[in-house]
Amino acid sequence: MRKILLTLAISLLLTPAATQNIQLHYDFGRSIYDKDLSERPRFTTTVEHFKPDRWGSTFFFVDMDYADGGITSAYWEIARELTFWKGPLSAHIEYNGGLAKGFSFNNAWLVGPTYTFNNSTYSAGFTFSAMYKHIQKHHSKHNFQFTATWYKHLADGLYTFSGFADWWREVTPYGKLIFMTEPQFWLNLNKLNSIPDDFNLSIGTEVEVTNNFVNKGWYVIPTLAVKWTL
Repeated sequence: MRKILLTLAISLLLTPAATQNIQLHYDFGRSIYDKDLSERPRFTTTVEHFKPDRWGSTFFFVDMDYADGGITSAYWEIARELTFWKGPLSAHIEYNGGLAKGFSFNNAWLVGPTYTFNNSTYSAGFTFSAMYKHIQKHHSKHNFQFTATWYKHLADGLYTFSGFADWWREVTPYGKLIFMTEPQFWLNLNKLNSIPDDFNLSIGTEVEVTNNFVNKGWYVIPTLAVKWTL
């Protein structure tokens, strides 16, 4: 699950083949922070897609938040890693944008290098990106962002621990520096002996930890989630 100004999180998708998944999250933010987050949507769907090719890879995701009356916000990111050479470094280009309750988020463009590591079996890996971030028509247009992602498959793929951490500059009423991380933990049901390999359902949780994001200070918000990998 992603929110308003989040960045690329491809940790679960760093494999040699194209992958796509659909997630549904039930968010406990309204229950935990009933005064500060009383209008926070309880349900979010996420569609993620990652496809490598001989010139790099393309990743995008689309988030939609739901209330009783329907969809309240939609947000998407699309990113391209360019690698015309061998090695762990790639050139990263990214766009972020979306809509919420009658207004649009400012277009954000990010560019910079990415370092990627995967072990030989693709059971674990991480990335790190250092980027210039331009937020169009924002009173602080010129910013920076650091992003780390990771994934680790455990017990022969029965469990997956993945996530990302973002730290960026953006002048807001809550401060100039924003931090967000969203670790996820999944139980992959098709790795159980009694379940067919093509039953690609996972159940798990995500914990959103933020500082100076939508509100000032620290917030820790867990979800219950299901995911189907296509």
